[in-house]
Amino acid sequence: MVKLDIISDPICPWCYIGKTNLDRALEQIPDHPFVIEWHPFQLNPHMPAEGLDRRTYLEAKFGGKEGAVKAYAPVLEQAEAAGLTINFEDMQRTPNTIDAHRLIHWAGIEGRQSFVVQRLFEAYFRDARDIGAHDVLLDIADGCEMDAAVIGKLLKSDADVDDIRKRDAHSREMGVTSVPTFIVANQHAVPGAQPPEMWVKVMEEIMNQIEASE
Repeated sequence: MVKLDIISDPICPWCYIGKTNLDRALEQIPDHPFVIEWHPFQLNPHMPAEGLDRRTYLEAKFGGKEGAVKAYAPVLEQAEAAGLTINFEDMQRTPNTIDAHRLIHWAGIEGRQSFVVQRLFEAYFRDARDIGAHDVLLDIADGCEMDAAVIGKLLKSDADVDDIRKRDAHSREMGVTSVPTFIVANQHAVPGAQPPEMWVKVMEEIMNQIEASE
């Protein structure tokens, strides 16, 4: 098996598209060689804990709605190509994602990481929910068969906050500047939302190499 590390943020639309494209490729190769692990990277590490009003955020980042529309045009185009609907219009808040990253970390301990990542993407981009809110995170945890009572206690504490920040910092020190970034076999960094065909080709090459070495 080959490790595929994915550095991502659940409020990154390219990460949602990238995961969707990867999933399409994985479906084509059911006996794929990848063992997948998700890693934290905050697009807005200095975001207030309670998040920001979406309009305020767009004003600061893109100079207002017009700038945001221009910036998000290629996102919407690629999302549509991937069969996704992104509901920017109904988003009320841009969250701080530290707690979402903590939930992803805890999900990894239980072997439910990819399920939780998917639900976070859907909650934010499809359902326009605030994934910085604890009640939303608890709902996602419960829906992924995690113990919501335990997760609730953890969220009220500072459990793993420092660890998430250190792992985020480590990725930046390694030279990661944008997400998604996929790292294959701890050697090859693949940036951006790659098409399914690319992943199919990568997996076929890896499987051929494994077969040749046996």
